[in-house]
Amino acid sequence: MARVLIVSNRLPVTVRADADGVEVQPSVGGVATGLSGPHERSGGLWIGWPGLVDPLPEKDRAALDAQLEAMRTIPVNLTPEEVHRYYESYCNGVLWPLFHYFASELPLEIEGFADYERVNRRFAEAVVAHHRPGDLVWVQDYQLMRVPALIRARLPEARIGFFLHIPFPSSETFRTLPQREQILEGLLGADLIGFHTAAYVRHFSSSVLRTTGAWTDVDRIPWRGREVRLGVFPMGVDAASWQELAGDPGVVEEFHTLRSGSERLLVGIDRLDYTKGIPRRLLAYEQLLLRHPELCEHVRLVQVAVPSRTGVGAYQGVRETVDALVGRINGRFATPNWSPVRYLARGLSPREVTALYRAADVLVVTPIRDGMNLVAKEFVAARTDGDGVLVLSEFTGAAAELAEALLVNPYDLEGTAEALWRALQMPPEERHIRMTALRTRVETYDVHRWAREFLDRLGSNLEPPHALRPSPPSALAAAQARIRSAPSATLLLDYDGTLVEFAPNPDLAVPDVGLIPLLDALSRRYVVHVVSGRRRDTLERWLGHLSVGLHAEHGYWSRMPGERWNGAVIDPSSWLPQVRAILEEYAARTPGALVEEKTAGLAWHYRAADPEFGAAQAGDLLLHLATLLSNAPAEVLTGDHVVEIRPQGVNKGKVVAAVVAHSPPGTLVAAIGDDRTDEDLFAAVPPGSISIHVGPAASRAELRVRNVTEARAFLRGLLDPSP
Repeated sequence: MARVLIVSNRLPVTVRADADGVEVQPSVGGVATGLSGPHERSGGLWIGWPGLVDPLPEKDRAALDAQLEAMRTIPVNLTPEEVHRYYESYCNGVLWPLFHYFASELPLEIEGFADYERVNRRFAEAVVAHHRPGDLVWVQDYQLMRVPALIRARLPEARIGFFLHIPFPSSETFRTLPQREQILEGLLGADLIGFHTAAYVRHFSSSVLRTTGAWTDVDRIPWRGREVRLGVFPMGVDAASWQELAGDPGVVEEFHTLRSGSERLLVGIDRLDYTKGIPRRLLAYEQLLLRHPELCEHVRLVQVAVPSRTGVGAYQGVRETVDALVGRINGRFATPNWSPVRYLARGLSPREVTALYRAADVLVVTPIRDGMNLVAKEFVAARTDGDGVLVLSEFTGAAAELAEALLVNPYDLEGTAEALWRALQMPPEERHIRMTALRTRVETYDVHRWAREFLDRLGSNLEPPHALRPSPPSALAAAQARIRSAPSATLLLDYDGTLVEFAPNPDLAVPDVGLIPLLDALSRRYVVHVVSGRRRDTLERWLGHLSVGLHAEHGYWSRMPGERWNGAVIDPSSWLPQVRAILEEYAARTPGALVEEKTAGLAWHYRAADPEFGAAQAGDLLLHLATLLSNAPAEVLTGDHVVEIRPQGVNKGKVVAAVVAHSPPGTLVAAIGDDRTDEDLFAAVPPGSISIHVGPAASRAELRVRNVTEARAFLRGLLDPSP
């Protein structure tokens, strides 16, 4: 098994210091339990913050370091100021509310990202310092979303995974984050990014598309010469441990104490957090008592609210609201012998929690938003009696798995109250059927399987084929040297996506101030041809004053250096009018799309359209055109945000024969292009030629550069007289 380096905001330890010295105790539960297995089995390291440790005497500091080292944990120590700005201000003040759809909780001035970046860099440096070839690096959660890219910059060949334990919000919500590009760039440094649900994967893919322009192909994103895999890995609980705890004699005794009366028990166990929906749960319970007064003195809600982030104003407000609602409900409905709500504003031990799970007739889990919610799964695992009902918010990640729960919209108070009533009235047979199905799922997909499946996927062959990686500098330098030393060399250059970046409107992709001098200098040393899908008049207007060959509309029109334009003898009139009408119709109903008309072809551009709607319309258009042109002498091509229709027999490969015919024998040909139409060019060049693909897409070209900037750098290198 490969060694695993786990990277999390907190180490899985609790540090206690007193007059007798310092002691380090392992943490239990949740992520710590799930990751302890791979940590121990692989002999790996766990990198994280050990918690704020007050200044210790030298001997205690040495004892602490020795204990952490013995547990194979690597501390990343943070100052109180760093914790405040990185963790409290940015992680919990910005990322937490935004990713849970509480944009209203964002501060007016978003601060702390510089500290977030700085602390993430320190975590990355700790990984780099301890990394060995073959290690698997697994970064955890929203506090460390910049770490994958920071590691990648130092260790390009490292195998890096990232798992997000909270929701990934919709693109519209995520894109309100001022640092959206940096966060996505950080995550895309990983080889594998894991989420709890398929919905979170869709949201992430949409955000990447709308923010960076990178497309997701099913479960992978081509990114800077690599493939980033996306995966759904719903986290589970340690079901066996909860089952064992449910049978503990102390738990059984506490369970019987809780069930000593005749009341039906509704139970809620949450952190006191505004995402958990406790106020709305209390209001729904109040609605239940109003609708069914016969439940008074026969039902009780036990609400556990563990204090959290008590120094943050939003959390103080939640506590005040909950306190007021509990007081209102108890004041309105209580009798001398009964109170409707038993409110515990403190943490409970695992045994106390398990006893509540065992005693509950109904567990009420109704967060406004939650990445997964393990409380729901703990409840199911602890119900070894096969009884009990789970009422679960549809806005939890767990709802995607636990279909036998009663799913509710926590914003719908009346609907939630009705679900509580249904749960209390549910017949025993139905309760057992639902719980049996829930238990099977929770036992099968436990936290250990979650960790194992993620690491198995991370350890599998995630690297893109060698041909998809950018060529090493040595290979590009060798190609440059061949061209410079050749007695005669001809350059065949695509335009859009190769010499210039794509523009929202094709007419905006004019040559910039650096391109014209570059082409002019190249044309004085080599024979240069620009081979493009552009219209003839556009190429003439932009490049006609240069001593270069121009080939428009994929070779339908050609002009050799110093000669006149010549066109192919092809009549597209049998299909072009019908296709034009269809393209114009699709452009009219796709805001941002436009039709480019050429002499013997058409192009439907949707770069300026909404990315997802434009892609959907392009797919629909392709189906329409396939039917229309099934027997026509035309072919349909897809490019970067473009659907193009051209006459059959017209392609860039035809240009090669004409160019070679105009060249001296033995001329070295070098072709550079970026899209599907350039594959015809690469296929037609003579044996021994040089072909270079620009970008991450699959290609038959022998060499590859990442982007336009690198393509131009390659061309500038051809002007360097040094060998």
